[in-house]
Amino acid sequence: MLIVNLMTESRVSIFQQFLVAASPPGTIDHIVERIVTFGFEGKAFSLFSLLFGVGLAIQFERLSPHGNPLYWLYRRMAVLLAFGLIHLLLIWNGDILTEYALAGLLVLPMLLLGQSALLLAALALFAIYLVGPTLLYSIPWPDTAALQQHVDAASQAYSSGSVTDVWRFSFHELRLIVLLHLFVFPRTLALFLFGAFLWRAGVLKRLGEFKNPFAIASIVGIGAGAGLMTLDDRGLLAQFGTAQAYLMNLAPVMMALGYGAGIVALTQRPAAARRLCVFAPIGRMAFTNYLIQSVVFAFIFFGYGLGQFGRMRATPAFALGVGVFVVQMLFSAWWLQRYRYGPIEWLWRTLMYGSRQPMRQAGR
Repeated sequence: MLIVNLMTESRVSIFQQFLVAASPPGTIDHIVERIVTFGFEGKAFSLFSLLFGVGLAIQFERLSPHGNPLYWLYRRMAVLLAFGLIHLLLIWNGDILTEYALAGLLVLPMLLLGQSALLLAALALFAIYLVGPTLLYSIPWPDTAALQQHVDAASQAYSSGSVTDVWRFSFHELRLIVLLHLFVFPRTLALFLFGAFLWRAGVLKRLGEFKNPFAIASIVGIGAGAGLMTLDDRGLLAQFGTAQAYLMNLAPVMMALGYGAGIVALTQRPAAARRLCVFAPIGRMAFTNYLIQSVVFAFIFFGYGLGQFGRMRATPAFALGVGVFVVQMLFSAWWLQRYRYGPIEWLWRTLMYGSRQPMRQAGR
């Protein structure tokens, strides 16, 4: 997610992706952009949505013996919504927290459903995501000329504007950004529910029993998703007419599920599991790291900082993202040796329960 956010939203306007390629074909920058688009864009957010749904189901299960779990989870989503709105309005309008909080509020009552109903609801919402914009409803979208004008205005406002200028343009841009969220919102709901289903069905509780199925799912998901994207790049999906859009919306989700299944399969192999453990601390502090990334990138790219918006090429931006990720891995490991939670995770938990939560590790 860090790389996708940096390459497609922090570095340039998010609407640049709907225009011609930002870098000339054949250059190293174009290759880097293609790697991010093909390998990560749409997949990272889909996988994170799935994991968020798993997390909701785990919290629901753990809170159930202590009273009404929905009460505490509604509080949790309300606090997340507050964080999201602050992030969205004051730091960076590429925020995902607000969408996840709103989706979580809608999904919570569905956690009372049984396994089969959860799966059916997830499939129904995913079908709406695939065919809804063409068969059920329409999402208004600017033409190419209007998008180009907006991208040019964004480059000017974000690269050289003051804090006030950046805020003003950011608020103005929300009307278009909301359209993007409306398009993916059914997918977010569907993956939340599918994640909850996987936990409720016990698949993620008995990973050792599903080692081979996860490996097969990884090969099928990545292979089918990558295959569809490759065929589309070569213009071979155009013969399917309207179905081309459905297949291209399906492709990143299939790849994301393949990525997830592959990681799970690797964790069942001791040697691979030991190597993957290095990523655990940064995952446990995902909320804190996400907000830190927004603050750091805002300073680098916006006019009240270094003003690199629309100016930094793809290759150095990719290197910047890798560097930030490595630093955050080291910081997260250091922090969690001393404290139970990341600082934002601790604050989220404290506000959810309405009482100060223990922070330091025992003996520290």
